[in-house]
Amino acid sequence: MRKNISSASPFEPIIGFSRAVRIGNRVLIGGTAPIGEDGKAFAVGDAAAQTRRSIEIARIALEEAGASLADVVRTRIFLTRRMDWEEVGRAHGEAFGEIRPASTMVVTAGLIDPDWLVEIEFEAVISE
Repeated sequence: MRKNISSASPFEPIIGFSRAVRIGNRVLIGGTAPIGEDGKAFAVGDAAAQTRRSIEIARIALEEAGASLADVVRTRIFLTRRMDWEEVGRAHGEAFGEIRPASTMVVTAGLIDPDWLVEIEFEAVISE
């Protein structure tokens, strides 16, 4: 059974994506950017705060899918500034220090919004 979880982005129907998709006991969450409740980039210039915001957005999607941060088995972190890796890593560790999912951190030339310093993908497996 498939369950699509929406982010309410106006781009979902245009591009053809969902915030997250649950198939069986797996939840896959696409690139999660630090978008504030006002729809604008959150905490411009603060990579750690942007990381926390991205994780919070993912947490909400996970809960809607019937999962939690404890079910996350993999994260992929995309950074635009190499110098931010330690503070982003620490912010990631605040949420996942005990869970310790497999994780990848990549420095990229840029993201869709130039004010985004980080974007994160998540994969979860819900325990039976």
